[in-house]
Amino acid sequence: MSAAGAFATAEFTETMARFATGVTVVTVADDRDDIGSTVSAFASISAEPPIVMLSVTESSYLTEVIDRQGRFAVNVLGARHRAIAGRFAAEGRPSARLLLASEPHHRGAHTGALVLDTAVAALECSVTQRVEAGDHVVYLATVDALPAVGDRATGGPGAAASPLIRYAGRYRDLD
Repeated sequence: MSAAGAFATAEFTETMARFATGVTVVTVADDRDDIGSTVSAFASISAEPPIVMLSVTESSYLTEVIDRQGRFAVNVLGARHRAIAGRFAAEGRPSARLLLASEPHHRGAHTGALVLDTAVAALECSVTQRVEAGDHVVYLATVDALPAVGDRATGGPGAAASPLIRYAGRYRDLD
């Protein structure tokens, strides 16, 4: 049972799975390696100044590295990136650099983190606030750069134009 209400944690998780959300891969350049993870808890908070929110499991290695580095890149995934989302969500996954070896990517100018060239969109961010929230950490971050990827890089509709979403515990696309 949840401490906050008269329902089981699994019931809450199942209820929240009914909220459709975009899918991202968050990457961080660490001194040791490139770290990355699939994250669906990401949102725009403010346009002026540009601020985003990212929520990550408190006990994850991604949280440890974001805390250490203070910056990260967000790659908004397209429908064609379903396999990438799965790879970055897998337990015991290797380096983000290895997971993106077959995909065109570059290092972000502001974060040094890996940016997927075929992403629907990408953002480079610097953490401004860290909030502990239950079993997660919520980061508020300013957006330092919007790397030209996908449509913005080619000047027209790209292969990644249709977003990847997560609904009812599965990856889906809008088509």
